[in-house]
Amino acid sequence: MLIQTKLRSTQCVITALFAFCTGSLAANWQATLSKDPPGNFPALRPLHASYRFGWSGFTAATGEVHFANPSGDRFQFDGTGRTIGLVKALWKFDVNHRAVASAETLHPIETQQTENYRSKKIVTNLTFTNTGVTRTRIEGEEGTAGTKTRQFGFPNLFDLHSAALYLRSQPLRDRSVYRVVVYPTTNAYLATVTVVGREKISVHAGTYNAIKLDLQLKRIGKHLELEPHRKFRRATIWVSDDAERLLLRIEAQIFVGTVFAELQSVHFDAPRS
Repeated sequence: MLIQTKLRSTQCVITALFAFCTGSLAANWQATLSKDPPGNFPALRPLHASYRFGWSGFTAATGEVHFANPSGDRFQFDGTGRTIGLVKALWKFDVNHRAVASAETLHPIETQQTENYRSKKIVTNLTFTNTGVTRTRIEGEEGTAGTKTRQFGFPNLFDLHSAALYLRSQPLRDRSVYRVVVYPTTNAYLATVTVVGREKISVHAGTYNAIKLDLQLKRIGKHLELEPHRKFRRATIWVSDDAERLLLRIEAQIFVGTVFAELQSVHFDAPRS
């Protein structure tokens, strides 16, 4: 009995220490999050743009995006993408993505994404509040699809669209660092964005003076502990160093090597006032 009591006491101490350490680590990284409100950089004009995706100069997919301000208090992003050519024959993938964000706070309101593969379909809906996100995910063929609902509580979350709007609104001075929590579709991540500097870059859409950014991601576990991202290592991002701050190019190091996305063309719906 005495031995069992000691074992239970030791287990309680270990559990308490683990909980304390986990909580301390969680508190530490949360304390590093960017607290600045949206900056006063001019809002992005409504536009249509096209991108290509691939690796080693080989195009594997294309995408079209439309950014709009359908009402005075909201921004909306609509994007479509698909694999092409030989890649499509090997791996069929079509995606539609819509995201709505507050024009005042630049925080997300809702996101819908539909992924079509050769043998299945996945529909993800995200509804954001000030305290977290509710995710509904439907996976499978029509008639056999199953629905899963999950909630993640964390204040002031971003999705991909709103995170990009928030970051482009900031001063982006050389060597400045921004840390935000992003919930793209299925998990939350701590995104650390560092402004590396300025340089000139040429993409299919033209030659631009650009801001070079470094992106690192850590997965956030259910107890708010940070974990390595299993498939993503880091990425370099270039945005135009002008009044638009357009996404020009991304080079990401992932588990299969280096992949890229590059701006092919852009058309603004109206001239800048």
